[in-house]
Amino acid sequence: MTTPASTKKTPPARLLIALAGILSGCAVGPSFKAPVPPAVDAYIPEKLPPQTESTPVPGGAAQAFLQGHDIAGRWWSAFGSPQLDALVETAMANYPDIAAQQAALRAARDNVRAQEGAFLPQVQGTASAQREKISGASIAPGFPGFITNIFAANVGVSYLFDVFGGERRALEQLQAEVANQNFRLEASYLTLSANVASTAIQLASVREQIAVTGEIIALQERQLDVIERQYRSGTRTRADVLQQQSNLAQLRVSMPALAQQRALAEHQLAVLTGRFPRDRAPAEFTLADLRLPEELPVSLPSQLVAQRPDVQSQQSLLHEASAAIGVATANMLPQLTLSGSQGGDTLDFSTLLKPDSAVWNASVGITQPIFQGGTLLARRRAAVDAFDQASAQYRTVVLNAFQNVADTLTALSNDALALKAQNDAVAAAQASLDLIQRQYDAGAVSYVTLLTAQQAYQQSRFAFVRAVASRYLDTVSLFQALGGGWWNRSDAGALPHAAAS
Repeated sequence: MTTPASTKKTPPARLLIALAGILSGCAVGPSFKAPVPPAVDAYIPEKLPPQTESTPVPGGAAQAFLQGHDIAGRWWSAFGSPQLDALVETAMANYPDIAAQQAALRAARDNVRAQEGAFLPQVQGTASAQREKISGASIAPGFPGFITNIFAANVGVSYLFDVFGGERRALEQLQAEVANQNFRLEASYLTLSANVASTAIQLASVREQIAVTGEIIALQERQLDVIERQYRSGTRTRADVLQQQSNLAQLRVSMPALAQQRALAEHQLAVLTGRFPRDRAPAEFTLADLRLPEELPVSLPSQLVAQRPDVQSQQSLLHEASAAIGVATANMLPQLTLSGSQGGDTLDFSTLLKPDSAVWNASVGITQPIFQGGTLLARRRAAVDAFDQASAQYRTVVLNAFQNVADTLTALSNDALALKAQNDAVAAAQASLDLIQRQYDAGAVSYVTLLTAQQAYQQSRFAFVRAVASRYLDTVSLFQALGGGWWNRSDAGALPHAAAS
């Protein structure tokens, strides 16, 4: 039987439910749209050359720029080093920051699943047993007190109608955070692989410099032996011996600094692969072990924002900020809740489930903030301000991305020119040293002239090694600047490329 009270509540309840159904498709706040890619058709004002200069030395091959070509997912394999491939794979499997980013991604996905529960009815069950003494005076004067048991059990159901889309905007915000964590994970993969490759190249470069220094020291030691014999025979002065000893000492002094650079690179490789420096695996890299990639894919500028994980991550943060405006707006509007419960309430546990003990209730409620001291309005304004901040930060990240590519493209062209010039400088320094050495042996030039030629040769050899290493390092930087081809990896942790764009 329906009570008069419940009869009065039914028409408004049905009206509100119908209204909620009509408005359920609405969601306050802006609907997010991905920013339009920059309308630029080139990375640098000058026309990109078809290829760089070449030099007939290891690491001196011409590199062709293949505009519009895609990047391989395992871009580091282009260097043709199985040892480098193994190091990168080990790093991706063992570096702790990758595990941290993966955990953050799982947490973001679980938060989405938790928010999805807001769109389903919330069901709770309660049960209680109570024994108490009741005062008879509370019933009637002179009524004796008594002790009684009260047993109750009920199931409550409540449902919050998302009339203005606040819950949907909250879900959208959390989904954007999943995308953000996806791309942060991919950015970590890219940074890690680039750091491993760059550190390996730096290690190879330092080892080459140590080898060059060792060769020059050996030459200087032989030179010192000659000068000391000539001094003993009276054809050289004591000053010549001291000068050669000083020159040799300076060369030997440079070895500990180079050894320290080698140790730092080895320690960094150990940490990047998830090992303690003490437990580092041997990595006997030389520049000759690496092949300079001769074909360099260069993505179109219009594709760069979709390929760079940092740009996509910032776009996801912008999406979060947009959804937060909707959440803050919905919090200022009425909240419609439908709730009800059914159960039993009795003084005797054995009758708890009998019809006479049944109790129930149903209600529809509306909550409308009336005065909050300006708090809700200020929070919405803050959400708008945060969106403006995220939008400006997005533009900054995009500008930096284009700068990275432009810097690397020009560096690759200039590296090739520098290596060609440095190779010529080494040849000239070698020829000059050979000539002056013969003249010095014949007594035609002073020792200072020979020393100057030796120092020029030494510096040119060092500069040559660094020039070769720069070509490898800037090639790594180009792959990194263009996004690293994560969308072509079968084990990619981020969203599919279509979703990213």
